[in-house]
Amino acid sequence: MMYSVLIYSEAGVFDQLPKEAQDRVMAGHQALQKALGARGDFMSVKLMPPSSAVTVEPAATPESPPLVVDGPFADTKEAFLGFYAAEFANLDEALEHARMISSPIARIEVRPIAWAGGVMSSEPQNVGVA
Repeated sequence: MMYSVLIYSEAGVFDQLPKEAQDRVMAGHQALQKALGARGDFMSVKLMPPSSAVTVEPAATPESPPLVVDGPFADTKEAFLGFYAAEFANLDEALEHARMISSPIARIEVRPIAWAGGVMSSEPQNVGVA
């Protein structure tokens, strides 16, 4: 089953840590990425700061377009920072891997996911090449 490992923290906290603490946090991510890569395909996404977000609000009426506003929808100190997605045998295995990135500055949520379609790749795409 596919699981997501979701990362939440207060925006900007990581940048305020001493370099040694940042290195410890990043070592956990590097260990997780190495472990996941050795197992097969996985996805890792780092979201840009909440200040760069825009929100699409529902249309007020069926005839009007949705409203696009600056900023994230939720007004909270804690922000969704990014996630990993990978295939795991069960929740225990997903939790074992999630523990690699546990740190005092972030909460980690592990949740089963179902693929809803689409393809993402870090490989260059040859679109329109015959």
